[in-house]
Amino acid sequence: MNPNRRSSAHRWAVPAAVAALSLLPSLSAGTAVAHPADSEPGAVPRPVTAAEARTQAYLSSVRARPDLQRGFFQRLPKGGDLHNHLSGAVSTEYLIDLAAEDGLCVDGTMTAVPAPCGPGARPAADARTDRDFHDALVRAWSMQDFPSGQNGHDHFFDTFGKFGEVTWRHRGKLLAQVADGVAAQNQFYLETLVTPASEGAKKLAGDVGWDADLAALHRKLLAGGRLDGLVADARKEADDADTEFRTTERCGTPAARPGCGLTVRWSSQVSRGSSPERVFTQMALGMRLAEADQRFVSVNLVQPEDWDSSLRDYSLQMRMLAYLREVYPKAHVTLHAGELWPGLVKPEDLKFHIREAVRVARADRIGHGVDLVHEDDWQGTARTMAARETAVEVPFTSNAQILGVKGAEHPFDTYRAYGVPVVLATDDPGVSRIDISHEYRYAARTYGLSYPELKDLARASLEYAFLPGASLWRGNPTATGYRPAPACRGERPGLPVRAPDCRRLLAASPRAQTQWRQEAAFATFERSFAGRAR
Repeated sequence: MNPNRRSSAHRWAVPAAVAALSLLPSLSAGTAVAHPADSEPGAVPRPVTAAEARTQAYLSSVRARPDLQRGFFQRLPKGGDLHNHLSGAVSTEYLIDLAAEDGLCVDGTMTAVPAPCGPGARPAADARTDRDFHDALVRAWSMQDFPSGQNGHDHFFDTFGKFGEVTWRHRGKLLAQVADGVAAQNQFYLETLVTPASEGAKKLAGDVGWDADLAALHRKLLAGGRLDGLVADARKEADDADTEFRTTERCGTPAARPGCGLTVRWSSQVSRGSSPERVFTQMALGMRLAEADQRFVSVNLVQPEDWDSSLRDYSLQMRMLAYLREVYPKAHVTLHAGELWPGLVKPEDLKFHIREAVRVARADRIGHGVDLVHEDDWQGTARTMAARETAVEVPFTSNAQILGVKGAEHPFDTYRAYGVPVVLATDDPGVSRIDISHEYRYAARTYGLSYPELKDLARASLEYAFLPGASLWRGNPTATGYRPAPACRGERPGLPVRAPDCRRLLAASPRAQTQWRQEAAFATFERSFAGRAR
């Protein structure tokens, strides 16, 4: 078990089983999925309750009814979204509205720019009355109508530069729109990525310059309280965003919107394509911030992993994180790693990114991890991830849009066969034009997942979240199943908690509280199918 992930381990007695399903997915003949030579897929039984069996029967009965399927996945309790970029999560239509409200212009490249509108530019407000202009903006700022079969990599990443002038102005409003959407998807937790004190970090890095002695470089950042000044700036940004969020959501009033009830934590973005001194400064800021402010939980490297500078400095960046993890042991690290594919980079660049993220930077989670089987000793990396409970965050749609990887080519089944924790995520749902229900539905359809397997994927998204406190579940639930803590044995989600020990566990642990909330939602969800499946 990863000691940085949760403070203690617990287990819960499994309800009476009416059937047994494997923890691992059934693999259809001909599927190109590698299995560990020393594993026994299907050897670990996954008991299924009567309520789960009824829910599965209903899901099977509506496989030919897309409308009913959509309703099923919409209502399915889906835990948390752990891989979400705030600026890319907002709906494109809302970005256009904000651009109009702020009086921004759109230039000839469909990029938002400050007023006044120069030659070839026009007011973003024109999109309110000019439908063709509005629709052209939607296509430029998202993957809407992107030609099927074409490589979407460049278009996907280019969207952020086109609407960037909009997103930096209103973090709280962006969060309000995203939080309402997450709550509407029947999720209970969100970790979303932002770049704290961006301009200040850039200036500090430029003033300090590069020093290959990482300890010396860190001391330079700390000198004169400058790094702590950036931490204070970042916390002020968060305070302002919280105020804007609560005002927009009308939190604390009778008209409060759904997002008020969502637990949100921030992850600090690091621009991996920047100079080494700026990358290190952003890392140090994010990790120091995570130890100073409970609203911030982790750091993550963003920007394309295949850029020349990203490839050149990848191993150096992993060593930076290894050093800073010793300095800031309470900060979490989740890394975009292995968001690569043959043809996008040279073969030698496919051999080590996930491995170094896991073994050098000691990441708590990995984002994407698509090129797993192209790495050297990938089986050893997968076993290490399973042993450490290093979860992989899987956003199917962005993997297809950016890399063209989907179906049997995606290592989803391989990770699960090796016992690596897997969580489904959205990445940039506004840009991709999807929601988390779409990702669950895709997983069920593409990999033949049963309802109990979908349920455990949703549980994993809270088990491997950066929530504080003890888990509701015992041991390594990916390996041994989701069995609640002895303190809560015999308790029924959705009903008042009777045992004092269980009440104390839930009162002391935000993690267990959120997991219990999801279990209650599962109980309600499953009861809705009583008598409906035939």
